[in-house]
Amino acid sequence: MAKNRKEGDPIVVKKYANRRLYNTDTSSYITLDDLATMVRDNTDFKVVDAKTGEDITHAILTQIIVDQEASGGEQMLPVSFLRDLISMYGNSMQSMMPSYLEASMASFRKNREQLQEAFQKGIAANPFAKLAETNLKMMQGAAQAWIPGSQAKAPSQGPATQTDELAEMRAQMAAMQKKLDEMDR
Repeated sequence: MAKNRKEGDPIVVKKYANRRLYNTDTSSYITLDDLATMVRDNTDFKVVDAKTGEDITHAILTQIIVDQEASGGEQMLPVSFLRDLISMYGNSMQSMMPSYLEASMASFRKNREQLQEAFQKGIAANPFAKLAETNLKMMQGAAQAWIPGSQAKAPSQGPATQTDELAEMRAQMAAMQKKLDEMDR
């Protein structure tokens, strides 16, 4: 099909009053699922109200997320996250949240890409072992910071000792959660 836009420009999708979406690049009607596929394919687009010309991309992307969460499949957004997000509206932190969430997602994508590269290139014998080691160090550091007198211990080889360390880590995590809960009050 002939392309109706300049190279580098986003595809314009018009939303009509009857809720139909029209892809001006392909001259065809599309669905929200088609837009979700375009997002996954990193296709740049914007959605405009056909009558007013207003950019409604944000509202449409939000609608796609709501539809995905309600589709009956596995939900990605935990209720606690949704509650926290809602509580940020009108809060003094609201203006900082968009940049924080963008930075968090960028970091997540970078870590995922690095892990995929390491796995594909075979650089590390076991890339998951390094990730697990990093996570363990972070948990030990958090335990030291939150639980006075706790000490990080290097993993040992014996199964009994590993079981003891696991029990200790669980206790430390429970203590950290208790302190976080107290801070929330």
